[in-house]
Amino acid sequence: MIMKNRGRLEVLGVGWYRRDQWALLKAHSVDAATLEDSYDEWLAYAERTTGEMQEKGIEFRRVDIDVEEMIRWCKAEGRALDGKARGRFIALKTRDQDK
Repeated sequence: MIMKNRGRLEVLGVGWYRRDQWALLKAHSVDAATLEDSYDEWLAYAERTTGEMQEKGIEFRRVDIDVEEMIRWCKAEGRALDGKARGRFIALKTRDQDK
């Protein structure tokens, strides 16, 4: 999840992964052990977390993540696919949605 300043409000970009790409994400992430074991576990966590954010009035946006695109981006940027790279990619996608 990435915060993005928008005037006085902060919008969180929440990366939303695709079920059919979960194994690909795990296979290419250098920190795969920090990710949930299965897509269903991740989805439950993501829904619980965004539900809590909604209850607290935190503005967020789900950002559809194409893992293949993220892998290409990491290679082009010379970055390992880890939490920092995922966060930066989500921030860029969030910014792109604002355009």
